[in-house]
Amino acid sequence: MDHHPTAPPDQPESEPSDSLAEPKNALASIYDSGSPPDEDGMDSEEQQLGGRMTFLEHLDELRKRILYSLIALVVTTGASWFFRERVFDVLRAPLGDAVATLVYTRVTDTFMIWFKVSIASGVFLASPFILLQVWLFISPGLYRKEKRFAVPFLVSGTALFITGGLFAYFVILPISLNFLIKELGKSLHPMLTAVDYFGFVVIILVGMGAVFQLPVLVAFFSRFGLITPGFLWRNSRYAVLLIVIIAAIVSPTPDALNLTLWVAPMVLLYFGSIGVSWVFQKRRLREQALSTDS
Repeated sequence: MDHHPTAPPDQPESEPSDSLAEPKNALASIYDSGSPPDEDGMDSEEQQLGGRMTFLEHLDELRKRILYSLIALVVTTGASWFFRERVFDVLRAPLGDAVATLVYTRVTDTFMIWFKVSIASGVFLASPFILLQVWLFISPGLYRKEKRFAVPFLVSGTALFITGGLFAYFVILPISLNFLIKELGKSLHPMLTAVDYFGFVVIILVGMGAVFQLPVLVAFFSRFGLITPGFLWRNSRYAVLLIVIIAAIVSPTPDALNLTLWVAPMVLLYFGSIGVSWVFQKRRLREQALSTDS
């Protein structure tokens, strides 16, 4: 009896191994998504964003930017130390003849006087570099076309910070000091310590410089669609209430005059920022329309 070789049973086609079935790296997922990689192995969106950062990387970046800002502040404060007497004369000028002589009551006060004088100057000298660090912190999350706003951000932010300081120096300080010393204290003999006076001056100068950053922040958020002029207008009454609360906290004294001197420019800046938001929103919508048509 002939023995014919038994045909082997049908075997299923071999399945690809797991090592071949799954992509070995992120490049495979890019190919699967239908977006061809470029020379660096990233799609165009990834290139525009400049990479993504984890939460810990964000914290490390924030720590680095704060450290660099503090180093810059130390350097500018140290440089201002050599010109402390000139800065002293400038910062004392708003006091006028309200107080004949500033005094000190403790031996260590002399150092604190010069330190506050120097740091007041140092903050304004370091402001462009500090704003640069702010931009470098937020720029990794921006598209490349959005990073072109770096120079306008730095120029306008620095100009507004200095403008706020000048407004405080020429408007708020003379009016406040005249009211507090000559009007409310006319029946008293003033004996103002230099430490208290320069602490008062530094808070007002730096605080008003920070307040004047509001249009820059509104322009930035409006450019990226985070806020709109309609939103700002609809919530203006709540914003005014919040401004009054902030002014009451930041203002060195609770009297009505000083509160008004802080509230008035902040309210004007807020409503001016609505116009800024409107301009940047129109520009953003125009760019979106052009990109859609193309």
